[in-house]
Amino acid sequence: MPNPFVMWFLLVNVLTMAVYGGDKLAAVKSWRRVPEATLLTFGIVGGWPGAIIGQRLFRHKTHKQPFRTGFAVSVIVNLVAVSAAVYWICFR
Repeated sequence: MPNPFVMWFLLVNVLTMAVYGGDKLAAVKSWRRVPEATLLTFGIVGGWPGAIIGQRLFRHKTHKQPFRTGFAVSVIVNLVAVSAAVYWICFR
């Protein structure tokens, strides 16, 4: 049975990349967009590598500075949370 953390990481990143692609399509077609808070939440829960790939692949959300700042904060929050969890599990 695969490690649940590895499965979570893969699934959340594939989903995040797909959401970025869907939001780019919505932007081009003038459809209803994915809220930025939702995109940032995907980063916080571990999808930030998929978000980076989606941003580059779809050329989406790469220039809007307020979003980029929020995205950087979401990456930092995720890394701190993961580091704290690893520390708690391994060194308590």
